[in-house]
Amino acid sequence: MSSGEKILSSIKADSERNIMEIKEKSKAECDRIISKGQAAAYEIRQKNEIKKAEQTARLTKSGKSRIELEKRNMILKAKREEIDKAVNEVLCYMKELPAKEYFELIYRLAATLGKKSGTVFLCQKDLARVPEGFEKRLAGCGIAAVLSREPDNSIDSGFILKNGDIEDNMSFDSVVAEKREAVEDLINRELFKD
Repeated sequence: MSSGEKILSSIKADSERNIMEIKEKSKAECDRIISKGQAAAYEIRQKNEIKKAEQTARLTKSGKSRIELEKRNMILKAKREEIDKAVNEVLCYMKELPAKEYFELIYRLAATLGKKSGTVFLCQKDLARVPEGFEKRLAGCGIAAVLSREPDNSIDSGFILKNGDIEDNMSFDSVVAEKREAVEDLINRELFKD
C-alpha cells in the first residue's frame, strides 16, 4: 500500500470513527429528547386527566343542580295551575249559588264595608232575581243604599256600592282577587298536605 493509500485509509478510518461518534451522540441526544418529550407528554396527559375529571365533576354537579331547579319549577308550575283551577272553581261555585245563598253572601260582603251609603249596582242577571226586602237587608248590614234599576255590565256577580266618586267594588271577582293570597294559602294547605 502506498503512502497516499495509507493516508486515505487513515482519513477514511478517522471519518468513520467521527461518523460513528456523531451517530452515537445523535442517538443519545434523540433518546434524551424523546424521553424528555415522553415525560412532558405524560405530565400533560396527567394534568389533562385531572382537569377533565374536575370539569366532569363540575358539569355533573351543574347538571344535577339544573335538573333539580327544573324539577322544582315544574312542581311549582303544577301547584300554581292547581291553585288557579281551585280559585276558578271557588269563583264559579260562588257565582252559581242558588239565589237565597247567593244573596246571603252579598249581605255578608256588605257587612264587611261598615256603615256606608250610596247606590248599589248589580249585574243584569242579579237584578232579575233580587229578593224582596233587599234594601232593608242591606240597611241591616250597615249599608244605607238605594238599588239601581240599571245593571252594571262591568261585573257578573256581587255588587258595586257607589257614593259620588267613591266606589266599593264587591264583585266576587274583585273580592277573590283582593283575598287571593289568603285563598291561595288555604288552597295550598288543603291540596298539598305533606
